[in-house]
Amino acid sequence: MTTTPVTGPAHHDDFLRLDQQICFSLNAATRAFGGLYRVVLKDLGLTYPQYLVMLVLWEHGELPVKKVGEHLRLDSGTLSPLLKRLETAGLVRRERSARDERSVVVGPTEEGTALREQALRVPRRIAAATGFDLAEIDDLRSRLDRLTGALDTAALEDAPGPG
Repeated sequence: MTTTPVTGPAHHDDFLRLDQQICFSLNAATRAFGGLYRVVLKDLGLTYPQYLVMLVLWEHGELPVKKVGEHLRLDSGTLSPLLKRLETAGLVRRERSARDERSVVVGPTEEGTALREQALRVPRRIAAATGFDLAEIDDLRSRLDRLTGALDTAALEDAPGPG
């Protein structure tokens, strides 16, 4: 089966083509980033989700687990196993909050803090792999942030109200 490439704006009949779906383009880019991060982070001994946790902790220091989840847009069921693996690796410590025993705080260990120095190379390697200059990267990030905000708003508007 031969397909004709779409070069201009999508026509009505083309709306259901896979290559016209922004969700597919974003998913494909995410998977490509994941593959690149897997290679780049190997030297640090981190997975991409673990790297994101460490970024939050390097930026903010010790935080309640709930706040880490808010920064990463992750629920506790996803975050807890990540934190356990990072704790086992000696990169973070978790402990009950002295102020509120229901809350668990997490922070980088000395080893986790030292890893930050090695991690400074990661963004440069990722940026170089994109082929984009820094202005293009900033523009893309800004557009993706706007897109995320718009989609969050749309999801809230479309969410069913209370029973």
